[in-house]
Amino acid sequence: MNYQIILDVDLEIRHLRMISALAETGSVTRAAARLGLSQPAITNQLHQVESVVGGELFVRSRSGVEPTPLGRQVVARARIVLSEVDALFGDLRLSTGPAGVLRLGSVHLACVASIVGRMGEALPGSEISLRIEPSTVLLAEALTRGHLDAALLGVIEGFDVTLAAPVVSRTLVPRYPIFVALSAAHPLAGEEEIRLADLKDEAWISPPGADDGSLAALRASCRAAGFEPRVLYDAPSGAARPLVVEGRGVRLVDPSWPPAPGTVVRPLAGEPQVARLVVAWRRDRLSGEEAAALYRGLADAYSDHVDGNPAFSRWWHTHPEVHPLT
Repeated sequence: MNYQIILDVDLEIRHLRMISALAETGSVTRAAARLGLSQPAITNQLHQVESVVGGELFVRSRSGVEPTPLGRQVVARARIVLSEVDALFGDLRLSTGPAGVLRLGSVHLACVASIVGRMGEALPGSEISLRIEPSTVLLAEALTRGHLDAALLGVIEGFDVTLAAPVVSRTLVPRYPIFVALSAAHPLAGEEEIRLADLKDEAWISPPGADDGSLAALRASCRAAGFEPRVLYDAPSGAARPLVVEGRGVRLVDPSWPPAPGTVVRPLAGEPQVARLVVAWRRDRLSGEEAAALYRGLADAYSDHVDGNPAFSRWWHTHPEVHPLT
């Protein structure tokens, strides 16, 4: 069905940001946290927008909220407007931070332990500040608005993240598989790889950064394997560890993390989920030479940790085609 959307002049930029946040997070709670608003305020704004466009934009689902067909069209147009607004006024609002400080962001990877040191080697004389954030969407927004100078982003296959000028990017690792973490006492813990279908009766912990598409990708992968995952827990990366240790749930993880005590991290048979790593930076903050040094520093930091998980180390060393091009 095709919808003709007529936007009333009463709509404001804040309404478009709210619609976009709801679509990206899939949750009123997470959208409210991202925007610094209360949940009732989000709900009231949504009702205002729906009254303007003349239809329901989101419906509740088992995992939160999902856009309706009309909602998908409104979200797509809202993103176009927001991209143009950010490109138009981003440089005027840009806060460059203290001179000599590189404001760097990264998704939550094992290599964050090495990033500051490696970047100090790559860009001697620069002080490195680091923001660790599970959400690539939030890091991309921070880059666009000038709150970060560069970032290491993780992108789930099939869920691209929009980067608006003057942000540019270069792929660091074009493809790597997502692994699963389970209790060391789990009956499947001794297997070298695990079939996703064999986890159909497990309780799942929602992936961090679910607004990036990781939760949607989990559901799609499980459905392709013949079951609907029971996502019972929503916890930041570190907070989920006790649940895994005690066998309360399983979770998808970045493969470079070494297994925590009491857990094992195993590859999934057939690689049902893959991701890539992208280095992004602002051209108005880093020169071409500095961007090249940024890439080398992040490549070295990532390479420092690929042997932390023996299962991933085996995969990595048999796939030289995905290694960073330094």
